[in-house]
Amino acid sequence: MKAWIKLLRPHQWVKSGFVFVGLLFGHGWQNPALVMQVLLAAAAFSLAASAVYVGNDLADRESDRQHPEKCRRPLASGAIGVSAALVLGAICLALALVLAWLASPVVLGIIVAYLLLNVGYTQGLKHVVLLDVFIIAAGFMLRILAGTIGVGITPSNWLLLCGLMVTLFLGFAKRRAELKALDEDAGSHRRVLDDYDPVLLDKLIGVCAAATIVSYSLYTVSPETVALHGTDRLVATVPFVVYGMFRYLFLLHRRAGGGDPAAQLLTDRHLLAACIGWLVSILVILA
Repeated sequence: MKAWIKLLRPHQWVKSGFVFVGLLFGHGWQNPALVMQVLLAAAAFSLAASAVYVGNDLADRESDRQHPEKCRRPLASGAIGVSAALVLGAICLALALVLAWLASPVVLGIIVAYLLLNVGYTQGLKHVVLLDVFIIAAGFMLRILAGTIGVGITPSNWLLLCGLMVTLFLGFAKRRAELKALDEDAGSHRRVLDDYDPVLLDKLIGVCAAATIVSYSLYTVSPETVALHGTDRLVATVPFVVYGMFRYLFLLHRRAGGGDPAAQLLTDRHLLAACIGWLVSILVILA
């Protein structure tokens, strides 16, 4: 059972939290029907992500056997057979499509786009420098779109920009962590790492971190935001965002973190506290 759970990577479902951004900032939590739509969309993305992970592990099982950490994955280690993994992936995919359809036709279209994007990533786009990280970021952005336009909520341009910057930040930080962990053997495990170097990645990470903080800060004080929420106090949530970004940078450079953002969030008490503090402060301000 442990191997099956490891193959599905349920801890990665925390990424579906991006689906709830529109509900949170659009005051949608007061509409039960809308809440149900968003929950269905989040569940659909979680299962679609698990289907993608199964597919990726199937495609990469030979190379994963040569990786110091990925060799422990269920398919690479032989704990789960190929046929069984195919059945599990198909079940997750079917359930994801059904739940997406129940949420809305637009959410279904977004889920299909997410799946096609990941097929392209697996088939070769993951080897294209910079584009590989933009595709990772696109997966997060599709989650935001599913929870906004997918259920009839108009997203803020500032929040979309902030979402893009923070997901690019996480993507480049992941590449930086991989480069550091694999050292001279990095390119043999992930070909695209040959085109990255620490100096370039540190610059990209710095730009994205700064852009995330600036775009979120500008969102909280923009006239449109103040008019929508009837308050200018959202700016009080900015310190949580700043601390969270700085903590992630600390973990990346001083604690060999950053390789798995979802696991990092769930295991680091400082990051978790920053996220909870941010969420609670928003709910208190907007309630």
